[in-house]
Amino acid sequence: MLAHLRPGEWIFSASQANPGIAAFDQYEHLAALADVLAKNPALRSGLGGDYLITPDIMIGRMPIADSAINSQQVIIGENENVSKLTPLRATNMPSVKPILHASISCKWTMRSDRAQNTRTEALNLIRNRKGHTPHIIAVTAEPMPTRLASLAMGTGDIDCVYHMALIELTESLKETKNEDQIEVLSVLVEGRRLRDISDLPFDLAV
Repeated sequence: MLAHLRPGEWIFSASQANPGIAAFDQYEHLAALADVLAKNPALRSGLGGDYLITPDIMIGRMPIADSAINSQQVIIGENENVSKLTPLRATNMPSVKPILHASISCKWTMRSDRAQNTRTEALNLIRNRKGHTPHIIAVTAEPMPTRLASLAMGTGDIDCVYHMALIELTESLKETKNEDQIEVLSVLVEGRRLRDISDLPFDLAV
């Protein structure tokens, strides 16, 4: 419903399998790396193998054909030697791959190990990319603000944590009058580390 806010051809996938993020332009080199490591155990033991992430949800934008780029006016001439390296231009790529726009990790509840897993995914997305960093997001239904803080607090490994029922959680905490949990939740929200799930589509439109 928000397509008019950001024109383009978008793909959405909530059923991940190999090659995971390697299906996207910024990370296609990781598939070749995984092949090399599979054939060389000595390298695999030294470098590890946590490169190919398969996030719960991935959103990508397809590259644009020159005909679409020039649909309103000629921006790139037929034989112009310009804009030859950008992945947004479909003609530049030998095989067209979508550009990863967002990686979303979904956790029904939060434990310390799940928070660490999400952070590890985020760091791999940041360190192993070739191109811009996609949105890196976590979605959860965890009811305890102190557990939410284990993921939401700290540096920006992830853009933001989104709660599937933040408004309802806030109201329920007010009813319990648990001041410690209320304070933690307030810090997360006011510190712009926690938002409601209804905010997510608008944040992804940027």
